Amino acid sequence: MLSRLMNLLKACFRPRSDRFIHKNADTGGHQDGLLWYKDTGQHVNGEFSMAVVQANNLLEDQSQLESGCLSTHESGPYGTFVGVYDGHGGPETSRYVNDHLFQHLKRFTYEQQSMSVDVIRKAYQATEEGFSSLVARQWPMTPQLAAVGSCCLVGVVCGTNLYVANLGDSRAVLGRAIKETEEYLAIQLSAEHNACIESVRQELQLLHPDDSQIVVLKHNVWRVKGLIQISRSIGDVYLKKAEFNREPLYPRFRLREPFKKPILSADPSISVHRLLPHDKFVIFASDGLWEHLTNQEAVDIVQKHSRTGSARRLVKTALQEAAKKREMRYSDLKKIDRGVRRHFHDDITVIVLFLDSNLISKASSVKGPNISVRGGGINFPSNTLAPCTTPTATTG
Repeated sequence: MLSRLMNLLKACFRPRSDRFIHKNADTGGHQDGLLWYKDTGQHVNGEFSMAVVQANNLLEDQSQLESGCLSTHESGPYGTFVGVYDGHGGPETSRYVNDHLFQHLKRFTYEQQSMSVDVIRKAYQATEEGFSSLVARQWPMTPQLAAVGSCCLVGVVCGTNLYVANLGDSRAVLGRAIKETEEYLAIQLSAEHNACIESVRQELQLLHPDDSQIVVLKHNVWRVKGLIQISRSIGDVYLKKAEFNREPLYPRFRLREPFKKPILSADPSISVHRLLPHDKFVIFASDGLWEHLTNQEAVDIVQKHSRTGSARRLVKTALQEAAKKREMRYSDLKKIDRGVRRHFHDDITVIVLFLDSNLISKASSVKGPNISVRGGGINFPSNTLAPCTTPTATTG
């Protein structure tokens, strides 16, 4: 009976995939099989390059670049916003973040009349609360939405400051020129929240001293409660509110004992970096890239080639590495369709933000056109949820 009901829900909830896909006039990107890319574009602080490759049946990575006014009022401030949202358990949360986080940020920037760590934190909090409310409303019809979440990496260039905020295991890496050697140094700007990192396990154990199973080594992978690798996210409400960790949620997500305080957090790690003339670019990417490339390897690839196509070049190198690990040719990997492709690599999103120090010094006061680009060039109406899919291993 339950399976029949779920099938009925799926049928009702499954829009034709092409029905909601339309190109944003500002994207100007290109599609090559499962790869979408925009090789070059202008933002108020310099140039950018974007690329996304799909591995899952439904693309769970979402991303955006917004440049121009960072407030709901045209008085400013002006700058550039980058977001990389790596979904897990489904695409619903990452799509929700893509539709709402930047809008919240603009509202709080207007209220405080400036960009700040507090503005970014409030935007994350409002996005988390909004998605939790959606889960509560959808619970009677689509309870599995409680087990969908997203990592959330954000960069904001405003004046000479670069703010980097993160939940989960996406990563931002700065490329800094070393004058003496003409080499580039890779500097990681984001803190990650993955149970494979010992300090993250220690943090969880300190927060949950009475729970000996707060982190579990399962198939040689550390997981929070044996379920998920990341300790912070948007969504994953089933590990934040006990009322959503019960039937009719799938048994694999249900904990044996009820919990009294949230297991996962939505509080981002935020850093502020003062941009200097020798800070040349920042690579923002989901963990699908960093599984195959080190920080320095990625910075070297960007530095040693022309700016045009930087993001696509990084994605291609990661895919070549993924193919090599499976002892197959890159050309054969490219022929594998979405869904099956997930056995070889994850969805990968890369945004390379080049920084022009002359533009950065002027940008917060100079008005320019608003630029909005979505990774993949695909927009879904904000009230559209993806079809209910049987969850795969939730890794973040």
